[in-house]
Amino acid sequence: MDVIMPQLGETVLEGAVSVWYKKPGDPVSVDEPLFEIETDKVSMEIPAPANGILREILVAPGVSVMVGTRLAVVDTAATVDAAGTAPSAPPPIVPAVMPPAAPLAPSSAMPARGPASAKLSPVVRRLLGEAGLSAGQVLGTGRDGRITREDVLAHRARLADTGTAATAGTPVAGPAPGAPAAGPDDRIVPLNRIRRATAAHMVRSVATSPHTLQAIEVDFHNVDRARKAHGEHWAAEHGHRLSYLPFICAAVCEAIGEFPLINASFGADALIVHRRIHLGIAVDLAFDGLLAPVLRDADRRNLRGLALDINALVARTRAHALVPDELQGGTYTVSNSGTFGTLLTAPIINQPQVAILSIDGVLKKPVVIEGVAGDAIAIHPVGVLAQSFDHRAFDGAYSAAFLRRIKQSLEQRDWQAELG
Repeated sequence: MDVIMPQLGETVLEGAVSVWYKKPGDPVSVDEPLFEIETDKVSMEIPAPANGILREILVAPGVSVMVGTRLAVVDTAATVDAAGTAPSAPPPIVPAVMPPAAPLAPSSAMPARGPASAKLSPVVRRLLGEAGLSAGQVLGTGRDGRITREDVLAHRARLADTGTAATAGTPVAGPAPGAPAAGPDDRIVPLNRIRRATAAHMVRSVATSPHTLQAIEVDFHNVDRARKAHGEHWAAEHGHRLSYLPFICAAVCEAIGEFPLINASFGADALIVHRRIHLGIAVDLAFDGLLAPVLRDADRRNLRGLALDINALVARTRAHALVPDELQGGTYTVSNSGTFGTLLTAPIINQPQVAILSIDGVLKKPVVIEGVAGDAIAIHPVGVLAQSFDHRAFDGAYSAAFLRRIKQSLEQRDWQAELG
């Protein structure tokens, strides 16, 4: 079985194996870490695709290759003997793709080329070179002490805060103008991998898209009736409560059918409208970062299917059990801050999508009920749905009409019948 370079994001076309956890002749088990990939955007452990023996490694650590390139071969027909050892390994395989010579760094101080540097990814080598650091100066926190991209960035941040030189005779610039410097009573918290990737993605999004925010108030009384009628039985049957999220996602999918430009990406001077609806569901990782795993073909599920599949997707995300395919290909994203009681959130678009919806807190409020006998005041659960959209893709009237359609669906659709 061939092991290929997976795609870790819709805009990521290449990556590098930063480390192999096995060598030719070693037994491998399905889903155990086989190697680690590092790109400019993300670093991720990739599991073995099947049980067997790792026969060949075709791409050496540190070599950047295109998505779909054969990286290794696993012999799925081979077995492990009773003692738990694999058959004798064949002679060592010379990688088909050898690491290129290290490029000249902007600084005259080059990273070390000894055994430690042999395990450095191209990204780490570049960052070390830019900072005038050697591999021996940075404490590695990766597997087996390997230096990661985050290690170098954190080390550079500490040097910048203290004004310490990277190497003897090499000055290090202080904080950027206007940036605060850490004082003696402050605590420096290096950004983790997810936080750094999120930060870079958000900055790029704001710089790319002219963000416009629109919000609409929704009466969730109709949804609440369905939740109360079926909630107790649902929790007993499935082990989790029936939240507002699947109802909103169902309404979003219905509205996209009428307003397809919402489900699009902005390409090179053209709008790419997607026929399939792949919903990104923003998931908070206990305040330690944010991921938006993708629920594919969300519009092909009924309300019950959405509720079950969203809950399972969120659970896998928080258990760090996602596969690479679940983090790419989203066409529209939903972000839910409502559990914290927020009033209004202006979300940042998840590039290359053109819109994102924020769900804020649903609170009991007085509302006006119109009737033939006149108006009346009632207490209903009310919340705000806020959409940020890329004004290059469409105008405010289109976005407003889309939000109005979601509101109509949530307030008028027969949700009880769909759960019955």
